Amino acid sequence: MPLGRPEYAGFGRRAAAFLLDGLLFGVLLGLLLAPLSGLAMADVLNYVLPLAITVGLWHWLGGTPGKLLMECQVVDARDHGPLSLARGVVRYLGYLLSLMPLGLGFLWMLLDPRRQTWHDKLAGSLVLVGPGLERDDESRKSLAQLMAELR
Repeated sequence: MPLGRPEYAGFGRRAAAFLLDGLLFGVLLGLLLAPLSGLAMADVLNYVLPLAITVGLWHWLGGTPGKLLMECQVVDARDHGPLSLARGVVRYLGYLLSLMPLGLGFLWMLLDPRRQTWHDKLAGSLVLVGPGLERDDESRKSLAQLMAELR
């Protein structure tokens, strides 16, 4: 859990992360699925792979590459711990809810005190910036701390 008061990621930072992820996922999926073009399996993978990769990254690393580059971390709103896989799936599918009414669910963060979008509220997640990232950063630990964790 981050020390002190958490800093919630704002619209600009999250929008930049979303655009970076879109670019990265678009290129990677294009390269991976190009050999399968025309096959029904490619259409299924085009939906399943982004969901599986995104939810997995939220759970294991706390964010997608775009979020991490923008120093953001997706966490459970209750304890600021890792987002469970189940909450991650709800959050991912909740993007549709946030997008449907002209993107109002994404813009909601501009009014919300914890900068939550509709998909964050639905999944019980927060996007933090700064100190939340340091809690699992092994590069900031001493050798003695790392050795103690191995025992």
